[in-house]
Amino acid sequence: MIRWFIVIFLALMLISWFSPLLQKPGFGKLPGDLRFRLFGREGFVPVTTTILLSFAASLVSKLI
Repeated sequence: MIRWFIVIFLALMLISWFSPLLQKPGFGKLPGDLRFRLFGREGFVPVTTTILLSFAASLVSKLI
């Protein structure tokens, strides 16, 4: 179970590092991506972007 926590933590770190790069081509601004402000902090839940990127990754993995 600790492995899953580590994997989720690393995935969230990678997403937060690459989110500015992904927003330039339009990822993160798709319909279904949620942005909210709570207690003065901005939150971001990229639902549609995650689905789209996982579909692309699975397509690439099947081609290789």
